[in-house]
Amino acid sequence: MLCACSGEQFKFEEVPQSPESLATRDFSASALSSRTWDWDSRFEESQLEDVECTLKEALSLNYEEARALLGRLEYQRGNFSAALQVFQGIDIRGIAPRMSKSIAERPKRKKGKSKSEPAPTNVMSMHSVSLLLEAILLKAKSLEGLGRYKDAARECKTIIDTVESALPNGIPDGFIDECKMQDMFHKALESLPKLWKQAGLIEEAIFAYRRVLIKPWNLDPISLAAIQRDLAAVLLYSGIEASPHPDLQTSLKITPMSNTEEAILLLLLLMTKVASQEIPWDQEIFNHLTFALSVAGLFEPLSDHIEQIFPGVHHRADRWYLLALCYSARGEDEVALNLLKKSLGPSEKPNHLPSLLLAAKLCSQNPKLTHEGINFGQRAIDCSKDDHRHGVAHFLLGVNYGKYARHGGVSDTERKVLQGESLKSLQKALLTERQDPYVILCLGLENAVQRNLTEALDNVTKFLEVVGGSLVEGWRLLALVLSAEQQFKDAETIVDIALDETEKDESLRFLRLKAMLQISEGQPSQAIEIYRTLLTLVQAQREKTPWKTDMEVGFGKNFEMKAWHDLAGIYTRLGMFSDACVCVDKAKSISFYSPMNWHATGCNILLSSKVKHLRLCLSPQRRPLVLVL
Repeated sequence: MLCACSGEQFKFEEVPQSPESLATRDFSASALSSRTWDWDSRFEESQLEDVECTLKEALSLNYEEARALLGRLEYQRGNFSAALQVFQGIDIRGIAPRMSKSIAERPKRKKGKSKSEPAPTNVMSMHSVSLLLEAILLKAKSLEGLGRYKDAARECKTIIDTVESALPNGIPDGFIDECKMQDMFHKALESLPKLWKQAGLIEEAIFAYRRVLIKPWNLDPISLAAIQRDLAAVLLYSGIEASPHPDLQTSLKITPMSNTEEAILLLLLLMTKVASQEIPWDQEIFNHLTFALSVAGLFEPLSDHIEQIFPGVHHRADRWYLLALCYSARGEDEVALNLLKKSLGPSEKPNHLPSLLLAAKLCSQNPKLTHEGINFGQRAIDCSKDDHRHGVAHFLLGVNYGKYARHGGVSDTERKVLQGESLKSLQKALLTERQDPYVILCLGLENAVQRNLTEALDNVTKFLEVVGGSLVEGWRLLALVLSAEQQFKDAETIVDIALDETEKDESLRFLRLKAMLQISEGQPSQAIEIYRTLLTLVQAQREKTPWKTDMEVGFGKNFEMKAWHDLAGIYTRLGMFSDACVCVDKAKSISFYSPMNWHATGCNILLSSKVKHLRLCLSPQRRPLVLVL
């Protein structure tokens, strides 16, 4: 036998043939641990050979058991290399079948025999099984301490394979574990996926997690919840789409279609356990569920789970803020804003900075609420302490000032003041958020509205440099600024480039912009063809992939109505009033009560009647009558 530390050869005169040695002695692995730990203070490393012989003679241990105890000694001393050398002397492959047989026979013996009846001599005692399982587990821990994670995972897998081969249907009810065998097995179950993750083998880790969950292993609820939570985290953040193992697919009652779906199912199950107080509140579970449902776009169930959180976990203002985020993501900005107003009340948290910033953002998206957004923005500036949030608050305040100046129905003097405040706030935001593309874009847009075309061109050029030309908002604003400078050819070139790089929804907007540029260049016939192509694409897209959300439906109808209205305006200017009436009727079919459509109808009727009257006055039959009048 290899000596534990020196490596010298040592031979027993007679190697014990029977694996049973501890069955006749009434002590557990923990008792042995305390006894050998006391011996540890009296022996040096050079005396481990004598310790092994003493253990064999005093405790009637066989070869593997003596190695297990000596290895535990070295592991408890923190000497992982020596412990590993001792554990490697145990023939794990040779004893694994006997261990499995002993575990499998244990329930039968419990049911069919009394405690006083001795166990068969060819079956290992559970004391021996527990001691050897502990040795394999400590060997894995030693390998982990030495950074050999893959080898450590293989050792843990050996424990799981051994127990699972003996108990293929899981640990049965009423399984009495006097020797802590079940504890060793549970530690191996919890350690295996972590070791695979440390080794960088994520698919093996996912398989190990799933292997724990498909059979009843008598894990306590908190440990089982921790495994389910960790599996959900790996599925969400690993970046690997791991399909169920072929051996597991027959055991799964539900086969999720993706990693995200499986993670959501696990997290929903955990939240149900939290709601029933089976496990305590775990903020990490809630964070994972929030991320998973947000990625999947399931904001309604997310808001339901936020409402189900027990009082005291979050402050009411924080809960309303989270709910406001959910409703805002669902497109229900009005409900979200009402929740934020409630959370910012004097009896709650009137200076809650995230709520103030979100309220200012929601108000900036509705021209009718920009005056309230100015108030929220100013309050956010007063509450912000760090430079970043101070810059964000100035940015939102500037956006609200600009939109209120354009849509607030104010006088010219007030508009000048508001526009000046908008530019001032956006420039302050740019001082702290120099690389924020949206701050640069909004500053360029405000300069363009106020006819500061040189500054606007500089801003949009910087925006495209920051984002690398990947956002279509920059190309659209650049085309508009160039068209404002009467550079229609350059603007049309920009639009053509954007059409080649954008998706279908954005390409429709650029087609409308290109048609407008054609009108500005005095080419109405080409503009009409572009509008025909545009309307054909809109109709085909609506029939092929109908808009699902209210936001998509509203955008699609509004865009189509504007296109018909633009086309009616071209026909009206060309004197083709019948065609213009057809276009206006199409627009009315989309939104009958739209003021824009009825204004276009009135203009069309007025212009057509004037033309008819003029033609009547210039006709040869009526010319004398006109002279008389």
